[in-house]
Amino acid sequence: MDAIRSALQPITQNLPVPIRDLGVSLLGTDCYQTLLHDIDLNSTECIKLAVSKGLGIGIIGASSVVKVPQILKLLQSKSASGISFLSYLLETAAYLISLAYNYRQGFPFSTYGETSFILVQNVVIAVLVLNYSGKRTTAGLFVAGLASSAATLFSNEILDMQTLSYLQAGAGVLGVASKIPQIAAVWQEGGTGQLSAFAVFNYLAGSLSRIFTTIQEVDDKLILYGFIAGFVLNAILAAQMVYYWNAPTKKSTKGKQREKITVAASGTTTATPKGKSPTTRRRG
Repeated sequence: MDAIRSALQPITQNLPVPIRDLGVSLLGTDCYQTLLHDIDLNSTECIKLAVSKGLGIGIIGASSVVKVPQILKLLQSKSASGISFLSYLLETAAYLISLAYNYRQGFPFSTYGETSFILVQNVVIAVLVLNYSGKRTTAGLFVAGLASSAATLFSNEILDMQTLSYLQAGAGVLGVASKIPQIAAVWQEGGTGQLSAFAVFNYLAGSLSRIFTTIQEVDDKLILYGFIAGFVLNAILAAQMVYYWNAPTKKSTKGKQREKITVAASGTTTATPKGKSPTTRRRG
């Protein structure tokens, strides 16, 4: 270890100022000094903090594209089959409240940054689902309602912090409840339809990682319990994804059955009995 430390310290002790400032802002002065400047790996707390920051940054990076496959599937299929709008409505509301709460509380961006990226992608998906369901007017009202809600939630003059705390408690319930309509939709469809496996499994990994980062960096039980409950329901949704991986939906199965009935009906013709044809010859 001493040999590695001797080799690395000339580099870590002479990092460019922007990189050093970034490291201090993420780890704090003490942990930056311990882990990077002195390369002392005996500090368990600093190592946990570094792992938490790394996970947080990774989650934020992954969240910027986590629902892009879902958006692409909707655009390509032009169908909202298997997608619950109610699920996205509840989740979007929960994320908007959580984003405002974390921002106004001054929590580190690495502990909630993915919320902003997923929120934007949720809005796009919800609008597409409404559009492909023939509800364009509702889609416009949905976006307008979100904009006015955001203006209210982020304003200190309109909404005080105490009220926002109550809303955050409700957001935890909304976040959990948002998974239930999607789970029910998959069960009713008998398949996952246009649901993206990439998004489902990334949500599962992200919610598990967020439990760790919240314990390490945020002393807020409301947020922690929300992530724990979310992880449980994400696990159920992931299990459904595995179970229904190659299963056709009930709708497609019914469609195939109707096609078979139609083909069978068209193949059955009314037989004319074989017999003597009527004659025009006179008898006399």
